[in-house]
Amino acid sequence: MKFETNFRPGTLPQPTDKATRERVLSIRPWCDKLLSFRTSRSQSFRFQPGQFVRLGLESPAGDVVWRPFSMVSASYDEYLEFFSILVPDGAFSNRLARLGPDDPIYVEKAPYGYLTTSRFVGGRDLWLLASGTGLAPFLSILRDPEVWAQYENLVLAYSVRQAQELAYQEEIAALTSDMLFVGEKARLHYVPIVTREALPGSLGQRLTTLLGDGSLEGRVGLPLDQARSRLLICGNPQMLDDVRGILQTRGLRPDRSREPGNFASENYW
Repeated sequence: MKFETNFRPGTLPQPTDKATRERVLSIRPWCDKLLSFRTSRSQSFRFQPGQFVRLGLESPAGDVVWRPFSMVSASYDEYLEFFSILVPDGAFSNRLARLGPDDPIYVEKAPYGYLTTSRFVGGRDLWLLASGTGLAPFLSILRDPEVWAQYENLVLAYSVRQAQELAYQEEIAALTSDMLFVGEKARLHYVPIVTREALPGSLGQRLTTLLGDGSLEGRVGLPLDQARSRLLICGNPQMLDDVRGILQTRGLRPDRSREPGNFASENYW
């Protein structure tokens, strides 16, 4: 997941000490404002599915702009993949839009974040609720064989405004036939949500509405309850606040280090 935020000077590492210099392998545009890109990966780089890392792009003048991105790629892939929105006049986006294969990019050596399944205790169903580029960490999680072995049901609800913003549709559809997961107990339930235009097979209301009136549960055929449900949420700050509020009114609890609960989210803004 990618965010255009301004970090204070001196809070991020220089490329020479805490980051490796990698190269862009490929770029895949989804629409005029969304793209994915792959980079080379240091053999020493390790992460848990759901985590993020800071990337740096250098200007001709030699300064480096850093932004955090969640990994889309599996923890075992030989490359790293990221999913980004191009922010108009964004310092990082302007450089990202001009990238091509073999261009250099810096990747911090240490990943961050706790939007991972390892934080949860128990549960039978894992719900992954995403809006926009918040899909990124959940694709990494869904490529983890341990997740397919741990849960009975995996629910991915992916909300966008327009149909052209529904990225990774073929990859999501192919998960159920991936030989890594064939024979595991989990069943994948995918729910695309498009709020600004009608798209056959998708739901049309905002994710918060679908949660509030029970439509999402009805579509999936599973209840949200304390005993069986574990949820990870990733999206814009307002969506996160609204979803957390709805879940708490339903009796679900936030997961904390000393108090196991039902849901967790991270705000990278």
